[in-house]
Amino acid sequence: MRRFSKWPWILLLCAAAAGCGGDEPKFNGIDVTGADWGRDFRLQDPDGRTRSLADFRGKYVMLFFGFTHCPDVCPTALTRAKEVKRLLGADGERLQVIFVTVDPERDTPVLLREYTAAFDPSFLGLRDDTDATKRTAAEFRAFYEKVPTGAGYAVNHSAFTYVFDPQGRLHLAMPHLQSAEPYAADLLVLMKRTS
Repeated sequence: MRRFSKWPWILLLCAAAAGCGGDEPKFNGIDVTGADWGRDFRLQDPDGRTRSLADFRGKYVMLFFGFTHCPDVCPTALTRAKEVKRLLGADGERLQVIFVTVDPERDTPVLLREYTAAFDPSFLGLRDDTDATKRTAAEFRAFYEKVPTGAGYAVNHSAFTYVFDPQGRLHLAMPHLQSAEPYAADLLVLMKRTS
C-alpha cells in the first residue's frame, strides 16, 4: 500500500487544535462536526438490502473504506475497531462498525460477510456497483485507485475512520493509528457530549 504524505493532515490537526478553546476535552482525531460532506450513503448489505445512516439511528458509527484483499491497513483497522469496542465496555454495544469496500469486483456479499465477521460478528460490510462506490467515496472525500500488480491488482486508498453520533451526524475523521486507545477515548468524549 502506498504511503501518503502526513503533512497536510498534520497542518489540519494543528489548525483545528488552535481553534479549540474552553474546558471541553479535546479529540485525538480531526473534529469535522458540521462538515458539509460525509452526510450519508446508500449501499447494499450482504443480504442485498439498501442501507443508509438512518438504519443505525441510536448507534455510534465507525465507518471505514477498504477491501478484503488489503494486506495491512484494513485488517489493522478492523482489529483496532474490535479493540475499541472492547475498551468501551458496556458502551461498546452502542457502537456499529461499518466496512465499505472500494473493490466491489472481488468483494462479493458472501466474502464481505465472512471477512467482517472474522473480526466481530456485529461488524457490517457494505458494497455496491462501481458507480455507487465512487459516489460514496467522493461524499466522504475518500481516495482509492486500482493499481496493477504481478498477480492482478491492489487498491491504494485513504485510511480514515469516520465517526458518527446516534443521530447520524459526522463528528470525527480519525487518521490511521495502530493503537485503539485514542479512538476509544474520542468515542467516550463524543458519547459524553451527545448523550
